[in-house]
Amino acid sequence: MTNWQQIDTLSRSLRANNPGPMTLEGTNSYVLGAADSPTVVVVDPGPLLEEHLQELADAGTVGLILITHHHGDHTDGSARLHQITGAPVRAAHPDFCHAGEPLADGEVIRAAGLDITVLATPGHTSDSLCFEVTGDDGHSSVLTGDTVLGRGTTVICHPDGRLGDYLTSLEKLRIRGSVGGVRKALPGHGPVLADLAIAAAGYQEHRRERLAQVRTAVALLQARTGEAPDAAAVTAEVYGDVPANVQGAAQLSVEAQLAYLRAEGTGN
Repeated sequence: MTNWQQIDTLSRSLRANNPGPMTLEGTNSYVLGAADSPTVVVVDPGPLLEEHLQELADAGTVGLILITHHHGDHTDGSARLHQITGAPVRAAHPDFCHAGEPLADGEVIRAAGLDITVLATPGHTSDSLCFEVTGDDGHSSVLTGDTVLGRGTTVICHPDGRLGDYLTSLEKLRIRGSVGGVRKALPGHGPVLADLAIAAAGYQEHRRERLAQVRTAVALLQARTGEAPDAAAVTAEVYGDVPANVQGAAQLSVEAQLAYLRAEGTGN
């Protein structure tokens, strides 16, 4: 069984063999290129798995490697893929670049017969990026990294990630996904989503619901104990049904939500 998926005429993905509670079925590495292009672009080489990286290197002449954010399940293989292919690696954070310059919000990269627009979408992490890929035929999709997943929800990796930034990024993606026609979302984990705007709007609604739950939990716990509750207590109240192997991630998101409410003046 192959882990390759042909998504459309411009993009295909290779799922890494690193399944887990935080990576779902595994990290999606993307290979981008127009049909007549002599080179391809790889987005998120994934973990340091030699077989996975060799498959990416064999997918075409790799001219450029792009990174959505610094987490190891997206970047641990990037130095090795650079070594194999000679292609520069570019990321928002300079520490994750190899023979390439850091990426800038709004930058348009012309590579592999495509226009790739860099979208700064902080929130999951401070350096999170998405990439809008447009072919000469006008076909467009957005690679969303861990900002929008194929299923489930995204962890706000507080304190590096911030909820206020994340909400702004979701609105940016919602608008981007609806202007000029429907755009697919190509996530870092999970299946491709048919409509980025709908997916981003769903994430916004989920965040509003969770914030309301956190506000209620804080009020209830404070009334019960007479003291402002810590993140662990709020996590147990709001995310009690979440499996134990992702409770740590849930607590990070609660910490981000509590920080957001304090900044808003509606939390203690």
